[in-house]
Amino acid sequence: MDWMKIGWALLIIAMIVVLFPRAKEMMTNSPKAQPGDWNAAILPILGVVGFIILLIMMVR
Repeated sequence: MDWMKIGWALLIIAMIVVLFPRAKEMMTNSPKAQPGDWNAAILPILGVVGFIILLIMMVR
């Protein structure tokens, strides 16, 4: 089973090597944040947190 661990480690390293240049390019060429962008990010997060709290309260 050691060869499988080595194989998976090599695959993960290869994936990082392939994806790193693309991620770096995406970071440099991404649009800058606007003032209303935080609301668009916070509202779905709060919705998910609220849903999880609802599920927890239903189990208790």
